[in-house]
Amino acid sequence: MNAPTETESDLADADGAEDEEISTFISLSDPDITLDDIAAVDAVMRTSRLSNGPVTEAFETAFAAYVGRKYAVATPSGTMGLLFALQALEIGPGDEVIASPHSFRETVHAITLCGARPVFADIDYWSGVIAPGKIEPLITEKTKAIVAGNTNGHPAPFTELEEIAKRRRIPLLEDSTEAIGSKYKDKLVGSFGVASVFDFSQPGPLVCGEGGMVVTDDIDIAVAMRRMRAHKIAEKSSVVVASAAAYQGSMSDITAALGLSQLARIDEILEKRKLIEHFYFKHIKSFEGIKDPFFAPDATEVHWFLYVVHLGTRFSKSSRDSIVEDLLVEKVESAAYSQPLHLQRRYFDLGYRRGNFLVTEKVADRAVALPFHPHLSESQIEFIVATMKDASVNVGAGAAIY
Repeated sequence: MNAPTETESDLADADGAEDEEISTFISLSDPDITLDDIAAVDAVMRTSRLSNGPVTEAFETAFAAYVGRKYAVATPSGTMGLLFALQALEIGPGDEVIASPHSFRETVHAITLCGARPVFADIDYWSGVIAPGKIEPLITEKTKAIVAGNTNGHPAPFTELEEIAKRRRIPLLEDSTEAIGSKYKDKLVGSFGVASVFDFSQPGPLVCGEGGMVVTDDIDIAVAMRRMRAHKIAEKSSVVVASAAAYQGSMSDITAALGLSQLARIDEILEKRKLIEHFYFKHIKSFEGIKDPFFAPDATEVHWFLYVVHLGTRFSKSSRDSIVEDLLVEKVESAAYSQPLHLQRRYFDLGYRRGNFLVTEKVADRAVALPFHPHLSESQIEFIVATMKDASVNVGAGAAIY
């Protein structure tokens, strides 16, 4: 037998590499960490200051400038960030805060952590964000804030939300823990409401391991949050500052160094994720059993937190779970995007029941989050979509899209 030509050898090597690539476990998220990121962390590790210090302050300054806000306060997480913001607005026991039940649960937990009661408003079926028309009937004299989340990266309808907040004289807080880089009417998320909260844990584009940031134009909110977060060493003898107990909820300079490095190339990271989104759309558009992510007309730019698809109405929640299990068998990590908050024990005990928010329940029961990060190849995405198609045939072939 003749030896393979150079071209044949190259093709064989390429095929082998592709087979090996597909056989590898495909994780839901995988941070885009570069040598520059590692060097930034290493530089801090070689200094005498690892705790909240000059690098954290530099990260705050840079992040405020990126979003276009006057002030930024670094926090250990998005949850702590929202907690600080709520308490800076003097929200506590006996108060109510309107929020979406279709949300990252740990962020909304901040409402109960400050002692207030979450009052849920249903969502828009297409975008998944809180529906302004469902908010106003819920407002009472106890309502002290509205928390509007940019769900999975899709901006909330802030024109309507800000009109409600202004008319009813209620503070609007923006939950951007899943939406860095997205734009509403050409304005970056983080620009809306009295304050906006970001989170830097996986699977977002900017990943520091853990960490969060609150941005605001209100100096009183910024000062109050800083005093709640931690007392500076230089303030240890201050009677005024010491009168309030701080949470010791600072961000370390190690975390801030990684965040600052990634923020410097956030546009590059987001562009890489856009390419992955393009590959998904290319291979998923012929899949008649699902609805791919939706873009509202006023959402001028959307950067997805995860690539979430919605199964047709003939699929059930158990069908969705079976598809997730089938994908895992094929070494593809996926997840149910949302477990409705009102059906979780913490909020179930407040009197919420299945059937209270029909749109949230319909969307959540059929939403599947697929792997979404810059390290995916087109062949891996093609494999993910093909595997999901096969799994869907097993549980509900020919399902309607809507």
